[in-house]
Amino acid sequence: MQTKPINKFLALLRSRKFWAALIGTIFVVLQEFVPEFPLNAEQVTNVVYMLVAYIIGVAIDDAGQGIGGQAAF
Repeated sequence: MQTKPINKFLALLRSRKFWAALIGTIFVVLQEFVPEFPLNAEQVTNVVYMLVAYIIGVAIDDAGQGIGGQAAF
């Protein structure tokens, strides 16, 4: 009974969407709390937009695999 939550946790750690979201969050937090952060607010926003686009692309790819399609790569 305890294997199901562990499997979900391991699946989360293997998720490309999770890691992209985590990296985006780290960028935003660093930019806010570290004054010497080498990227300005506009550059951090652009990085976050890029990560959001990546997450959406991975979600579309995952959805295609779920309905019997082949992986794009």
